[in-house]
Amino acid sequence: MAIKRIGVITSGGDCGGLNAVIKGMARKAYALGIESVVIPNGYAGLYNLVDLESVVVLNADRVSKIEASLAGSEAGHSRVKISKISDPDKYTRIKKGLEKFGIDGLIISGGDDTGSVVVDLSSQGIPCVHVPKTMDLDLQPYSVGGDSAVNRIAMFTRDLKTTGMSHNRILVIEVFGRYVGHTAFRGGIGAEADCILIPEVPVDFDIVYNHMKTTYFARIERSDVKSGTYIIVVAEGLKNASGEMLYDESAGVDAFGHKKLAGAGKYVRQQLEKRLKGDPDVEKFMKYAGMYVPGIYSIPEVREVTPGHLVRSGHSSAYDVNFGYRAGAAAVYLLLEGKTGSTVTDVEGKKILYMPTGEAIKRREVDIGELALFEGLGICFGRVPVEFKPVELEERRHIDRAL
Repeated sequence: MAIKRIGVITSGGDCGGLNAVIKGMARKAYALGIESVVIPNGYAGLYNLVDLESVVVLNADRVSKIEASLAGSEAGHSRVKISKISDPDKYTRIKKGLEKFGIDGLIISGGDDTGSVVVDLSSQGIPCVHVPKTMDLDLQPYSVGGDSAVNRIAMFTRDLKTTGMSHNRILVIEVFGRYVGHTAFRGGIGAEADCILIPEVPVDFDIVYNHMKTTYFARIERSDVKSGTYIIVVAEGLKNASGEMLYDESAGVDAFGHKKLAGAGKYVRQQLEKRLKGDPDVEKFMKYAGMYVPGIYSIPEVREVTPGHLVRSGHSSAYDVNFGYRAGAAAVYLLLEGKTGSTVTDVEGKKILYMPTGEAIKRREVDIGELALFEGLGICFGRVPVEFKPVELEERRHIDRAL
């Protein structure tokens, strides 16, 4: 089937680089004589397309108004799983909407949940190509939005050190990432955090406390004005030493049935406060540092901070704009070649790289073998430190761009 008009959908959570995907797709389609349109509000918009009076055509004038460097998406988002819609005629309804507006194929940007719907729609005979998007970086290929989130986490964490130093606070910064720790890990390293807690490593809080106590006490003791802070970056999907995920049950679940993760930062704070209150060395330290006030200030302050959606908002990193343009343009070629149910992974020279979407959306966790390298640099990951021993030295001429 000839592709004359493409619909673009962005689905799931917002993040950096998505507007670059839209512009890259629209401009490449235009250059090839193909029209592109926005299907607004993610899969909710796709389901309701048949009832819309019109769709926005991404002509030269409209595309020029999209800022590729801004995070978020001009196409809008929703968290909807098509297969869970109670309407038994949902796929027929979607096809009628596409037919109404002459849309021959879809380019859909999103994460694992979005990708699972791409697989579903493709199996129903709806031509789809997937552009990987998630700030969580939990897909097999690199996903647009990851670098932007890592940079913003690092920026906010660095900035918080000023308030930590001013008050001699221990700061716990909880960040998004779902069930993997890529953004907490990379953002924490970028900010020179003292401790990074990720779902891939069940946390021993006694180890965290001892590292905090040693590091924090020594900093204040070295300071001529008795000033110091200790920074922990924690991923929202944190697990304790028993492997139990720590989250607030009252937060509920999302449209895909995933628990809404929240409360990891609060839990870490409570664990540290409990140990500070029970440690006889703390009162001696507080008196030595001139911080002790009976009945008012007997232990250092521990504060949790949750930047939340700030880490996925604002501006996109230059890397994500570059990747978004490449992936969006490449998706057009895949759709024209009938590579439905495929995920763009990158462009290398004149080669477009892709893989089956069902494979692309399999969860990729942090390689914990790398943690030992950073433990040797003094960073705590909530476990007994492991010595980093390279198993081999490998010469590579191919450079993997993924974080």
